[in-house]
Formats: sequence, structure tokens, C-alpha cells
Amino acid sequence: MAQQKRNWVAIITMFFIFAMISFVTNMAAPFGNIWGMSYEWAGMMGNMMNFAAYAVMGIPAGNMLIKYGYKKTALIALIVGAIGLGIQLTSGIVNNIYVYLLGALICGFCVCMLNTVVNPMLNLLGGGGNTGNQLVQAGGSLNSLSGTATPLLVGVLVGTLTKDSFPDVAPLIVTGIIIFLAAFVIILFIKIEEPQGDLKNVSYEHSVLKFRHATLGFIAIFFYVGIEIATPGIMNQWISREGGFEGAAAVAGSLAAIYWLLMLVGRFTSTFISGFISTRTQMIAVTTLGIALVIAAIFTSSVTTTINIDLGFITIDNATVPLSCVFIFLCGLCTSIMWGGIFNLSTEGLGKYTAKASGLFMVMVVGGGVMPLVQERVLVPTVGYLGSYWLIVAMLAYILYYSVIGCKNVNKDIKVD
Repeated sequence: MAQQKRNWVAIITMFFIFAMISFVTNMAAPFGNIWGMSYEWAGMMGNMMNFAAYAVMGIPAGNMLIKYGYKKTALIALIVGAIGLGIQLTSGIVNNIYVYLLGALICGFCVCMLNTVVNPMLNLLGGGGNTGNQLVQAGGSLNSLSGTATPLLVGVLVGTLTKDSFPDVAPLIVTGIIIFLAAFVIILFIKIEEPQGDLKNVSYEHSVLKFRHATLGFIAIFFYVGIEIATPGIMNQWISREGGFEGAAAVAGSLAAIYWLLMLVGRFTSTFISGFISTRTQMIAVTTLGIALVIAAIFTSSVTTTINIDLGFITIDNATVPLSCVFIFLCGLCTSIMWGGIFNLSTEGLGKYTAKASGLFMVMVVGGGVMPLVQERVLVPTVGYLGSYWLIVAMLAYILYYSVIGCKNVNKDIKVD
């Protein structure tokens, strides 16, 4: 494994792919806000289609990993992503929401395949355990950097949200297509060693569901991705639609960008501390803090604060927003390490079952579409935007249980070599 750790070409390539995953995923929310000006139900539907693709593509993506390997699966995913973004771009031209939803679904196929590649490969290149988690968190830092830039750029380009805002974001979509095609060419000519060798000739005596910590981890990731997407997404929607001031969409995009920026800070920090602070300890700490922050946001609904922020790339000039927004975007520090942490804990000790687990892991990412949609369509009309965040509290509570108890591997007797 020492040689694999030194394979920096493969590691940097996976980091780059990690960044593209966030770019594609985070385009769904601002596009949904634009369509939501014409169709009330459209707000989270693009996001839902993006993540519904995981339910369809998760297991096939895991099988592709076994049959074709990491490099070929990544190449296929990049072409699919360029096609999906192209279809979303076309939807604005022909003004058809169903074309947009098709593009969002195809982009979901792309990011599902990319996630299936990048997570197990970084974990394995790092040697698993705490060092494997370090590489996943480092890749996640670039993922968060891309996630920070996407809503920020859309907010700046759009300014004030209208149903005719599609031409404003078209340059960003075109840029994404170009990046995907460039990445395809780069990866095509890079040699990437398959970290698990030839997976096609491996025999599996058990279902991966036989491992309790993996099965409970699949549920944890279902809830986590729902938390990651809904926490800034519902806030973005809330301020964009009910902010009541000029440029509300730009402010909302900047607030969402701060959430993703704090995810970057958290993941970057975890990259350095994971060598001597266990994944489990980090997960318990951030989940507990996350619950406290969300509850604080719910109970400060009537308090406002004036925000002045100038980070160069994020600027909010004298905007009066609910104090709850501050607690919500601070949650980015907490959710930052959860993806890598849950994956690391769920796949620990799986050996040859890791590729199959990665496929099922991706299936459960559909939670990023299901749970925000439930929050938006069921809870927001009933209890309001902030009241709907009790769903976030409940999901965080499950992840806390998993971090304390559910992550323990009780199936160490199963042969995984």
C-alpha cells in the first residue's frame, strides 16, 4: 500500500473529479429557483431528479467499477455529465421544464458514477482507516470549494431572480461542459492503477448487507446527503423568495456560498487532524454541534441581524437577514466531514466487498433528493421554512446514533480477503 500512497497522479485526478461532483450537484438548486418562478412545484424537483438518478444508477455504477475499473468508469461519467449539462442548457433555450428535468437526471447519472469511483479509490489509496479518511477529506475540500463557487456565481450572475434569468447563467453551464470535456482528455492520457487489482475474478460469499455497520451506514448517508443539500438549499429558497429586498437572490446565493465555504474549512481542517483524531470522535463532535446549531436557528426566527461581509469573492453589503441564517450556514462546519466520515466508517474492514458497498452507498445518496423535497413540499407549507428544520434535527440525531454505536464492526469473523 505504500506504493499506492505515493501515486499522486491518481490522487490529484480523484481530487479534480471530487470538485466536479459538487459543481454539477449545486447547479440544480439555482436552476430550480428560476423554474420555480413559473412553476411552484419546481423548486426542488431538479434536485430530486439529480439525486433520484442515484437510486437507478448506484448498483450499476458499482458493477461498472468491477467490470471496467476506475478509469473507464470515470471517463464514461464525464461524457454523460457533459451531455446532461448540455440538455439543461437547452431547456432554457426552448423554455421547457421537462427538458431541464431530463438534463438534471442525466447529470445525476454522471455524479453517481463519479462518486462511485472517487470515494473508494481515495480511501484505498490512503490505506483505509484514519489515513484513508485524510485523503477523502482532502478531496472533499476541493468539492466544497466548487460548492462555494457555484451558488455564489449564480447569485452574482442572476442578481434579482426572475423567470427569464436563464441567459444569465448560461455561461456557467457552458464552462462546466468545457471542463468536463477537458477532464475527459486529461484522464484519458493519465495512467491510473486500479487500487484493488483485477476485480472481475473476485468471488463474493456474502451480501454486503451482511455487515451491520455498512447497512446502518447506508441509512446514515441517505440522511446525511439530505441534510447537506436541504440545509443551505431551503435557506437559499427562503431568502430568495421572501427576502423582500432588491438583490435577495444574490444575498441568498452568498449565504449558501458561506455554508459551502465553511464545509471547505471543516474538510481542510479534518485533513490535518485525521491522522491523530479518529473518524468516530470527529463525527460525534460535529453531529452534536450540528444539532445545537439547527435548534438555535429554529428558535431565533424572529431576530434579525445586519450582515456586512467582504471576502473578495463573497460580498454581502449591509443586508438585514434573519439571525437564523447565521446558525444555518455555520452548520457547514459540521456537515463538512460527515460524507467522508460515514463512508470511512461504513467501509472499514470490508476488503473485497468495498466496490459493492460503494454501489449501494451511491443508491442511498437519493436521500439528497427525497429529504429536501419532503422538507420543501410537506413541511414548509405546514410549519414554515424554519419549522421544517426539525427534520434536519431528526436526521442528525440518527447520524449521532450511528457515530456512537452503529458504526462498530460486529462482523469481523467474515473473510474479506
